[in-house]
Amino acid sequence: MSLPAHDGASTPTSFSSLLAADTPYGKSMQRTNSINSLNSDNPYPTLSKSHNSGLSRLSGNISEKFSLSPDPRHWGSNLSPDFAEADDDIHNPDHVPVVNGRPAKHAGRHLTSDNGAVFSARGLANVGCLVILCVGIVTLFAGYPIITALTRDDLSNNGAFNIGGINATGQIPSLTGNFGLIDEETPHSAYTVPAWNQNGAWAGQEMDLVFSDEFNLDGRTFYPGDDPYWEAVDLHYWATNNLEWYDPAAITTKNGSLVITLEQKETHNLNYQGGMMSTWNKFCFTGGYIEVSVQLPGLNNVAGLWPAVWTMGNLGRAGYGASLEGMWPYTYDACDVGTVANQSVNGNPPAAMVNGDPSANGELSYLPGQRLSRCSCPNLIAGESHPGPKHSDGSWVGRAAPEIDIFEAQIGALLTGPDGTTYPLGEGPKGGQVSQSAQWAPFNAAYVWQNSSANEIFANPGISYQNGYTGSSTQQATSVVTQTNQQCYEGDGQCFSVYGFEYKPGFDNGYITWISSGTPSWTLNAAGMGPDQLVQISARPVPQEPLYIIMNLGMSENFGKVDIAHLPFPVHMYVDYVRVYQPKGQRNVGCDPKDFPTQSYINQYMEAYTNPNLTTWRNDFGQNFLRNSFLGQC
Repeated sequence: MSLPAHDGASTPTSFSSLLAADTPYGKSMQRTNSINSLNSDNPYPTLSKSHNSGLSRLSGNISEKFSLSPDPRHWGSNLSPDFAEADDDIHNPDHVPVVNGRPAKHAGRHLTSDNGAVFSARGLANVGCLVILCVGIVTLFAGYPIITALTRDDLSNNGAFNIGGINATGQIPSLTGNFGLIDEETPHSAYTVPAWNQNGAWAGQEMDLVFSDEFNLDGRTFYPGDDPYWEAVDLHYWATNNLEWYDPAAITTKNGSLVITLEQKETHNLNYQGGMMSTWNKFCFTGGYIEVSVQLPGLNNVAGLWPAVWTMGNLGRAGYGASLEGMWPYTYDACDVGTVANQSVNGNPPAAMVNGDPSANGELSYLPGQRLSRCSCPNLIAGESHPGPKHSDGSWVGRAAPEIDIFEAQIGALLTGPDGTTYPLGEGPKGGQVSQSAQWAPFNAAYVWQNSSANEIFANPGISYQNGYTGSSTQQATSVVTQTNQQCYEGDGQCFSVYGFEYKPGFDNGYITWISSGTPSWTLNAAGMGPDQLVQISARPVPQEPLYIIMNLGMSENFGKVDIAHLPFPVHMYVDYVRVYQPKGQRNVGCDPKDFPTQSYINQYMEAYTNPNLTTWRNDFGQNFLRNSFLGQC
């Protein structure tokens, strides 16, 4: 391939002519050849003398041009700090106007030029920033924790262990979100209700909602640690000879309701499985009104099921026998024979030995005595403990685990038939009923309380009557049976019916008013449980202990005939909601109230409250009853 021709005659036409040409390329190449000729053994080119002299002249010119005196004053530049140059703004952020090459007068003092002053604006600003930074760091890491510790309002656990702490099993509940005492799903229209008893101490007053659970979240479980307020048990309820085993698997939530299932299932050497859960040691209340909306299980004319919603004092845990011995069903704050075993001493009083339980040789009581009575010796010794408090006279407040039942559902003879026909007691058609009662100790002579018309008040005698069961050697019952809405059963109309009770604790003006099918059914006034001279006991107050809530579905021949052949297993009790109210300004929720504390005592004897295999306080658990001053043991 040939190169194109050029017009210029001087254009080199060969590599040799290019070397001869007076061009930079030619001169360079010539120098290379000369260098190579000087030292043919050196692989690197060196310069000839003539070329060295040329480079020396060039270096001399550069040296003369850029050689500077060590003294900057000889450089020919104005080095005064007051001389303004065009690029000063780049190096000095404190802009000073320049006029005719000089800083403008009265432009203010340079922040970076303090003219030797000890303090300058910039220095002070720097120190100030450091001070602010240090104060901020100290406040964040020292002041904030101290201020928080001194000013915070600790969340109350309301006497239990779950709010801001742990639950009764020592576990942290896993439920997150809607875990306040009042369920977020509770309609605001239900936040207040009027008092039911229009003759009671709270007549005409409004009651405020203090606790609710609407059970609207499906799939909830109630194993230990699952829920902040409820816990299902895993045990056999041997005390009433139940036919089923209570298992947490039998309880869940579905379609906006709590569901407790009783089914035929072999488990723990029993043929049936049911469920029981409670708020023991998690939520308690003292005084007020509790209501539940329930659809009863099974059919309204087939007997055998034992669905119940009830309450008990927090010092006893249902199903845990050791915690209950000497505690249930006492509600007593006096020091007399009512606190001792069998409610008698050496056969006295005589009324305690007759007209009692036929299965107990006619004796009135087989109770072991009140474990934490007012007769407990004031000065405790090793192995003794009392939860307190004390009266002003130095005696202990009598403590126990009383019981008030919202309802226990049963099938019995109705007083008024579905068509409105009335029948003599025990002669009507079978139908759904609820027993609404309270259990007491010590007992009246022959279990007959002072049930005058002033103390036992029926709202509708056409559907309510006094229960024929009034007591046995282990409990006295004040109970009224009321027929309920026959359509609010699982196998019938499947509606929900409201049950509850309103109660005012104590002796004076104390009362309990029960609600069935959304209306009052009957009222017991505290005077009905006054002193009984025949058995030499004092008045028993309407329970003053903090009460917790229990719900269960089971079966027992102790409660009534069980018609296994006609029960449509599995059966379910549905609970739409649970709500608790208290009079305005009289809120008293929590399982460890100041005047009836429980937490320290329960913690001391926790095994009795968590081991269902310990059936007795003394024999199984190995603890003692407190010495009793009435028996001269102090």
